[in-house]
Amino acid sequence: QVHLVESGGGSVQAGGSLKLSCTVVSTYKNHCMAWFRQAPGTDREGVATIDSNGQIKYQDSVKGRFSIYRDDAKNTLYLQINSLKPEDTAMYYCAAFGTDYSCDYSLEAYSYTYWGQGTQVAISS
Repeated sequence: QVHLVESGGGSVQAGGSLKLSCTVVSTYKNHCMAWFRQAPGTDREGVATIDSNGQIKYQDSVKGRFSIYRDDAKNTLYLQINSLKPEDTAMYYCAAFGTDYSCDYSLEAYSYTYWGQGTQVAISS
């Protein structure tokens, strides 16, 4: 079992920064994890992912502005978002696949078994 809780969302002006956090409580040894976002009327999209070996992949539209990293000592996954744009406005979700072995990163929602409740990010121009 994996329990995920996101935090760090808020209302920010364009050009600002936010750091989203996802605390992980898990019975597994390893995890592949990702951040997704979903704006009203759109499909959920993967923006950043990190696998059990620390390999990282970003959606092309967020490269250079988003940074995903994990602090295993704190059991926390982070998403640093810089140079925020109004189109970044969405509910942001943390997702995880737990395993006692290794796993590969993915930006596809079907790759993940566990999801947090989401944290809202609103960017004003």
